[in-house]
Amino acid sequence: MINLIGTYECKADAKGRVMFSSALKKQLAPVLQEGFVIKRAVFQPCLELYPMQEWNKMMQRVGKLNPFVKKHNDFIRRFTAGVKMVELDASGRLLIPKDLCQFAGVEKQVVLSSAVNIIEVWDKNRYEKAIDDAAVDFADLAEEVMGNFDVDELS
Repeated sequence: MINLIGTYECKADAKGRVMFSSALKKQLAPVLQEGFVIKRAVFQPCLELYPMQEWNKMMQRVGKLNPFVKKHNDFIRRFTAGVKMVELDASGRLLIPKDLCQFAGVEKQVVLSSAVNIIEVWDKNRYEKAIDDAAVDFADLAEEVMGNFDVDELS
């Protein structure tokens, strides 16, 4: 599993191409040649960029769902809606498809934010708003999500 680190601000050009920072490319070096999958996020108005090996792991989990159970079928359809395969070009740019740019509101200023093993792709203003909105409840959220772990389990 890849553990990505960092938040990177960059610009998108008129065609939706985003230049990756050298620090992010360096972290992704072992998987760059395999390409990526980009999709709409489930909970936020942003995109999720999966290195192909991480996408394959996710698809193994999704593939275990029973398509003859309506909730499973609905989930599969929504989760995979708009999914596209993408790769960095020779200049280190990622072309974000227009429909996904529209979904995420990506225009000029972009934030690439690591989320453990994937990269969230945000319009900068939406990212700042999401961070500000989450800051109010973060202490309560941290306690609820991480508070039940024994300290030894976290190290």
